[in-house]
Amino acid sequence: MTVYYLMFRALPAVIAGICSYFYGRRILTFWKPDMKKQRARLLNVALALVFAALCSNFWSARTMVILHLLAVAFLVELAAAPVRLAVRKWGKGERSENRLFRGLRFFCRCGLLPVFITAAMLGYGAFNMGHAVRTEYSVETGKELGEAYKLVLITDTHYGTIQSKDVLKEKVEEISREEPDLVVLAGDIVEEDTSKEDMEEVFQVLGSIESRYGVYYVYGNHDRQPYTDKPTYADSELAESVRKNGITILEDQAVELGEDLLLAGRADAAWGNISGRASPEELLKDADRDRFVIMADHQPVEAEENAAAGVDLLISGHTHAGQMWPIGVFSELFGTLNYGEYQEGDCRVIVSSGFTGWGYPFRTEEHCEYVVVELKKSASASETPSD
Repeated sequence: MTVYYLMFRALPAVIAGICSYFYGRRILTFWKPDMKKQRARLLNVALALVFAALCSNFWSARTMVILHLLAVAFLVELAAAPVRLAVRKWGKGERSENRLFRGLRFFCRCGLLPVFITAAMLGYGAFNMGHAVRTEYSVETGKELGEAYKLVLITDTHYGTIQSKDVLKEKVEEISREEPDLVVLAGDIVEEDTSKEDMEEVFQVLGSIESRYGVYYVYGNHDRQPYTDKPTYADSELAESVRKNGITILEDQAVELGEDLLLAGRADAAWGNISGRASPEELLKDADRDRFVIMADHQPVEAEENAAAGVDLLISGHTHAGQMWPIGVFSELFGTLNYGEYQEGDCRVIVSSGFTGWGYPFRTEEHCEYVVVELKKSASASETPSD
C-alpha cells in the first residue's frame, strides 16, 4: 500500500475521532453537567476512539452513517450560534429569554436533533435507492430523419450489490412496453462485488428487452472487475455472456442502424482518461456524418472533441449524479458533466444518474433511473419554403 492510500483510508477515522470528541463533550455538558472533568475527558476520548475505529473502512455504510451524523451535528451547532445570540439580545424579559434559550439548548445540545435529521436523511436515501424512475428527454435535429426514434439508456446497474434485483426485472418489462428503437447499456452493469451467477443473470434479463434495432453495450470502469485481486469471472466470460444474450458490444466501433442513425461506442476512458482508446474523430473517420450520430461513452468526457467530430448526441453515466449530497454540487462547481442535459457546440450531452448507486445503500442526490430519449427532426428543419 502506498502512503497516499493509507492516508486516504485513515482520514475518515481521524475526522470521526476528532469530531466525535467535541460532539460527545457537548452531549455530556448538557446531560451530565456535574460530572468531574477528568472522568468526562476520559469518556470523550473513549467515544472518539470508538467512532474512529468504526470509521476505519471508508467504503462501509457504517462509516457513511457516522460521518453524516457528525457533519449534521456540526451544521446544527453553526446554525444554533446566531439564534442563541439573537435570543440573548432580543429576548424580552428574563422569563421569555430563559424559555427560548432552554428550548434552543435542549434541541441543539442534547444530541438528539442531529440523530433525527441524519435518520430522516439516510432513511430517504435508502428508500430512494430502492426505486427507479423513468426520465425522458427530447432531442431535435436539423438532419433529415425519416421518422422519430426512441432510445433507451440504461447505465450503472451494479447488479447484485446494493439494490434489489427485482427493481431491474420489473423495469425491464416496463422498458419493453416502451417499444424502443434501440437500447444502450452504457457501462458498469456489473462490478467487483457481482458474482458470476449474477453477471450471467443480468445480461440475460437485459437481453430480453424487445427493441427494433437491438441492445448495445459499452464497458464501464467496473465491468471487468479491475479493482479487485479476486475477480469472480474472466473478461472472456463476461464478453461471452453479453453476446450469447443477443447484446452487441461496441468498443471503439460504430454501426449503422436503419436509414438514419449511426451508433458508436467507445472503450472506457479509465482513470485519467488515458486508456489509449480511439478518439471520436478516429472512430468516425469512415462514418456517414449525414446520419444522426450517437456516441455512447461510459464517462461523460471529451464533449468538445465529440462535437468537433460531428457527434449529435453523447450519452453517458458513471457519475451517479454525485449520489451522496453534496458531492454532485461540488462536481458541478468544478465543471464536471454531472447529471442531466448539456450542450457542447452542436452536440447534445445526456448524463444519467444511473439505475442504482455504488458502494453505499443510500442515494440522497437525484434518483435511480432509466432514460428515454426521443429523437426527432426539428420543426424549423421540417418547414419548406413557400413559393
